[in-house]
Amino acid sequence: MLENSNATANLAVRDLARAKAFYAGTLGLKQVHDEGGELIVYKSGNTTINVYRSQFAGTNKATAVTWTVGDAIGTVVAALKSKGVVFEHYEMPGLTLEGDVHVGQGMKVAWFKDPDGNILNLVDR
Repeated sequence: MLENSNATANLAVRDLARAKAFYAGTLGLKQVHDEGGELIVYKSGNTTINVYRSQFAGTNKATAVTWTVGDAIGTVVAALKSKGVVFEHYEMPGLTLEGDVHVGQGMKVAWFKDPDGNILNLVDR
């Protein structure tokens, strides 16, 4: 039923100005819509991400958005780190940490958070 429909990630934030500095400034996403200062829509590849003001910002303790960056994962991690992004380090079975990238089981993955604590990640596949 939905297999041919696009899906959009929704991220709750407390402060849209701070979120805009992060998503547009730090991550380099292009803003494509602003819904009256309550919701900003960003373009990411062939998809969009809705960033909206919510009192429940930061309550999600699971990964909210994943970007597939292929072999560029090391370059993307370094570029984000140079902009002040702090990467999360987790102990996970089958994965070892190489710098800020978790490696193992045929993949490379790196996690980081936005200013409201939303968990975001990069993966090579």
